[in-house]
Amino acid sequence: SILDIFVLCFISHNVFKYVRNPIITILFPINESLWEHTKIIPTSTLIYTLIYLIKNKNLNNNFLLGNTIASIVSIFLLIIIYTPLYILFKENFIIAISVMLIVIMISQKISYFIIKKDKIKYSNFISFIIIVLIYTIFGILSYKPIKTMIFYDLLNELYGINTYILME
Repeated sequence: SILDIFVLCFISHNVFKYVRNPIITILFPINESLWEHTKIIPTSTLIYTLIYLIKNKNLNNNFLLGNTIASIVSIFLLIIIYTPLYILFKENFIIAISVMLIVIMISQKISYFIIKKDKIKYSNFISFIIIVLIYTIFGILSYKPIKTMIFYDLLNELYGINTYILME
């Protein structure tokens, strides 16, 4: 699953360039800010999870919950690990990719422990609520970003989606 999610991250990074609609802005990064890049791992993890669940229809465990929790963990880990490295080394592709892989590995390890637990009651319902909350926050902060470093796109010197819509 780590390799699958890692590959999906590369695809997820560029989706907004080719498909621009309100749903895409919530699921995939719309600019080069750190915050927008926190969407990549959760979305890739949830795409992987959806594919896995479709292929394994009779799955009766905590798979969805484990990967949903892994998605939340990945958001915080990416910010905590990458921010100081970004401040020290600026934009560095090798560091960015390495951090992404480390974050996927850690979050999938956490997912593994949750999946291996006895079935948690209402785990799919809990997962659904968490996923809705995650992407509601992503959506709000894509359209109304907080004016702080993690929301700022240094490459284009802009915040959020609204400035990108004006550029086209």
